[in-house]
Amino acid sequence: MGQGQGASVVNHLFEAFPKLIANRSEVTSPASEKYNCIAWAAGDTQRWWWPEASEDIFWPTQIPSEVTIESFAEAFSTLGYVQCADADFVDGIEKVAFFAKHANPTHAARQLPNGKWTSKLGVSEDIEHELRDLEGEAYGVVVSLMMRPTP
Repeated sequence: MGQGQGASVVNHLFEAFPKLIANRSEVTSPASEKYNCIAWAAGDTQRWWWPEASEDIFWPTQIPSEVTIESFAEAFSTLGYVQCADADFVDGIEKVAFFAKHANPTHAARQLPNGKWTSKLGVSEDIEHELRDLEGEAYGVVVSLMMRPTP
C-alpha cells in the first residue's frame, strides 16, 4: 500500500472509484481477505458475509440465500435495522446503504458517528468516504437505506 493507515486514498482506488477525492476519503485499515463489505457494514470483521451455502461464508440461517436487495435487507433486519428514507446523519442512529448494479446487490457501506461513511472494498482496504463517492461502474448506485439506534 505504501502510504499506510490514515493516508489519503491510494491511486488504485481512484482508478476503480473516480469520484473519491483525496481530501474527503481516507484509508482506515489495511487490505484483508477475512471479511467483505457486507460483513464490514454489519460490524463483523471475522467472517465473509454473502448469501450462498459454504462453510467459509456466513449468512443468517433464517434468511433466504438469494442475491437480492430484499435478502440483504432481511439479513440486516436480524441486526435491528429497519428501512429508512434518506442518508442524512442523525445523532444516535447508525445507517447502512446498499448499492446495486442492474438490480443486483454489489456493496454495502455503514455511516460513521461523524456523518461520513465507511466501506470495505472487496479484499482491498477499508475507507472513510462520502456516500455517493462509490457510485459508478464498479458498484452501481445506492438503492436502499436502513437504520438502527447506534449500538
